[in-house]
Amino acid sequence: MTQPSLAGRAALVCGASQGIGRATALALAARGADVTVLARRAERLEALVPELLHAGASHAEPLPADLDDLDGLTETLAGRLARGPVHVVVNNTGAPPSGLLLDASVEGMGRALSRHLFAAHTIMQAVLPGMEAAGYGRFVQVLSTSVREPIPNIGLSNISRAAVASWAKTLSRELPPGVTTNNVLPGFTDTERLSGLAGEASARSGLTRDEVYANYVRVTPEGRLGRPAEIAAAIAFLCSPDAAFIRGVSLAVDGGRLHSI
Repeated sequence: MTQPSLAGRAALVCGASQGIGRATALALAARGADVTVLARRAERLEALVPELLHAGASHAEPLPADLDDLDGLTETLAGRLARGPVHVVVNNTGAPPSGLLLDASVEGMGRALSRHLFAAHTIMQAVLPGMEAAGYGRFVQVLSTSVREPIPNIGLSNISRAAVASWAKTLSRELPPGVTTNNVLPGFTDTERLSGLAGEASARSGLTRDEVYANYVRVTPEGRLGRPAEIAAAIAFLCSPDAAFIRGVSLAVDGGRLHSI
């Protein structure tokens, strides 16, 4: 049998308690990785661990942490790194509150940037020495198609995702050989987050939730919502040795929804 492509590699998946993060943790487990799952909800992470081991993970452990607490995150990462290096990081986190950018406060903008950009930078600086020593590292950021085409009424998310995309592109020119960074831009995907946005859109517009979902599908040439496992498959590829020559790319996984090239 072919050895799993991530056997002998350790992965850290953020936002792993649900949706795309959870699906990604399972995808990396299926490729033989040692998987650490990070999120605020410890009980969900603990329930996920047996599934990761069943999927094929060489080791799995929960790492409860809050990406809004950078000091606590630094301490938590130090505890995990005492066990050994991390070779793969999937930066994925919950979106900030929706709403018009016109109405956003400076404090709200700061919280959004801290959760997305500053947390990713904190993680990168903690794990990079181990990646460089191993000659293997992968950072994959789960962002949004809003990086290329801002989406109405999620102003804070638009700007924080774009900031992370610029951060990742800049790092792609600075990271040592063997350590890459890339972004995945999901389109409309069947997650709890999209369900929440659909509820808010329904309340604003007077449309039913079914009509809101129909609009999501209407603008997606593939004719349906994405599945978390489909986004996870793209992420897992970018984490693999097969993606060694892909660096600084933002890959849309959106069923063709984006208009831009």
